[in-house]
Amino acid sequence: MRRRGAVQRKVPCLFVTEVKEEPSAKRERQPFKVLATETITARAIEADIYSAIPTEKVDGTCCYVTTYKGQPYLWARLDRKPNKQAEKKFKQFLYSLEDCKEFVWNIEEDFKPVPDTWIPAKDIEFCNGNPLPDENGHMPGWVPVEKNSKQYCWHSSVVNYEAEIALVLKHHADPGLLEISPVPLSEILEQTLELIGTNINANPYGLGSKKQPVHLLVPHGAFEIKNPPALKQNDILSWFEGCSEGKVEGIVWHCNDGCLIKS
Repeated sequence: MRRRGAVQRKVPCLFVTEVKEEPSAKRERQPFKVLATETITARAIEADIYSAIPTEKVDGTCCYVTTYKGQPYLWARLDRKPNKQAEKKFKQFLYSLEDCKEFVWNIEEDFKPVPDTWIPAKDIEFCNGNPLPDENGHMPGWVPVEKNSKQYCWHSSVVNYEAEIALVLKHHADPGLLEISPVPLSEILEQTLELIGTNINANPYGLGSKKQPVHLLVPHGAFEIKNPPALKQNDILSWFEGCSEGKVEGIVWHCNDGCLIKS
């Protein structure tokens, strides 16, 4: 299967954002809005966004395939988050709109515990051997999906560890068709994928039913957008609103250096 960039942390946006001092329509008690500008970020320019491959952003929950107990395993996304006290201090810092100083975390005391099997995502920064939180105060990471897991039952429904296979959505030999196939976990080792299905994110794709739930994995970058919009804010908005190909969750550009950029 063709490999593209893996999602190991929050994907940065295509456009530079700015803070507007008026109440957020999305988040209660947030006294500001974060809005996209017309300016493409320096990171996107550096990654040569103009030659990147645009792909469909799939609406599910992120997963990762890597080794556990000596064999390929499916891992669920689990971000290590601040405890209530630390989160309150961090939000106060954000809402103050001060950009002249940096928030200082106490890594040992400010974060909720995670299972012993938790591993940090590959691309996050470390200091003195400890993973550092991102700009949102989270430490992206993963936990292995054990067989018959209750917490991750929909994740475990798409893998068979005895046969070492997973149910994966991919292109059919006939153009325009898709197929759900059992794929060896070894073939998708070190890849990230999106879990979609009946009980994931309100099931935007209408898969299965309550009595017969259907879940499957979609490799990130699997579905290339054939007629993408120009890299301008208005063109992208028009594409989402008025184009049949634009009826998607979003666009993720896969750059030649492995960087991912989203809109």
